Amino acid sequence: MTSVEGVVVGRRGGGGVRAGRSPAGRSPAGRLAARTGGGAVRVFLVLVALFWLMPSVGLLLSSLRSPQQIAESGWWEVFTKPAEITFDNYSQLLSNGKVMGSLLTTAEITVPATVLVVVIGSLAGYAFAWMDFPGRDGWFMVVVGLLVVPVQVALIPVAKLFGAVGLFETTAGVILFHTAFGLPFAVFLLRNFFAEIPRELLEAARLDGAGELRLFTRVVMPLGGPAIASLGIFQFLWVWNDMLVALIFADSGSPPITVALQQEVRQFGNNIDVLAPGAFVSMVVPLIVFFAFQRQFVSGVMAGAVK
Repeated sequence: MTSVEGVVVGRRGGGGVRAGRSPAGRSPAGRLAARTGGGAVRVFLVLVALFWLMPSVGLLLSSLRSPQQIAESGWWEVFTKPAEITFDNYSQLLSNGKVMGSLLTTAEITVPATVLVVVIGSLAGYAFAWMDFPGRDGWFMVVVGLLVVPVQVALIPVAKLFGAVGLFETTAGVILFHTAFGLPFAVFLLRNFFAEIPRELLEAARLDGAGELRLFTRVVMPLGGPAIASLGIFQFLWVWNDMLVALIFADSGSPPITVALQQEVRQFGNNIDVLAPGAFVSMVVPLIVFFAFQRQFVSGVMAGAVK
């Protein structure tokens, strides 16, 4: 009985020491977690977020003011003079056929370029991860090497090639260029993600009679959903906001939104009543896409961080 009581007392004593452990006895990770959970850090993060959102808010408020008001004072005057807010700029934007047509052209380029990269990248990533074929590792190293090739190096050779085959200044040419330069990153990302799928899961599906296509569509694709969503968001944002490739390869008669706004600046330097709402509309579309797939994007990032 005495020995049992001694063990109990010893355990209680140990528990008391652990319960009364001072903050100085915490590990470095514990101290960092305790510090970052404070109110001061949260206030700092909120201030940083507001600082990064300030240009977007300024653009929105500028698009709701007349050109005269924009020339006379800053956008922050709206907070003291809310009567200055007007939607006339957006009415003029809707009546501007060139800018509105450029939004349609941008969608015609961005959607196919994103879908092609996701589909081809998924198929190639699965092949490099789980299929055996001659030279697999060597070809994958070639794909990895293509990641470091800058876009600027290929502009002149591809322009000559597109001119020879009749794709220069066409929407199809811009789509092919974005697809070609988006595939190396897509294959690299998805191959590494698919390779982390448990082999036992794939072998069990093969034992049930699943072929490669059925295995890819029913097992690999659902498990790779977060990575595929992340890739789609990255590709969409890159193509939608691109100006260099569109400026060189797109049709000058129906350019994407980035080139159309640049032409407005060049031809009408004070045409702020079209530039401000046009730039804001061009920025809102990627934001909608990002927030629509925010959960999948975060899941893909966290999965990559854990693996």
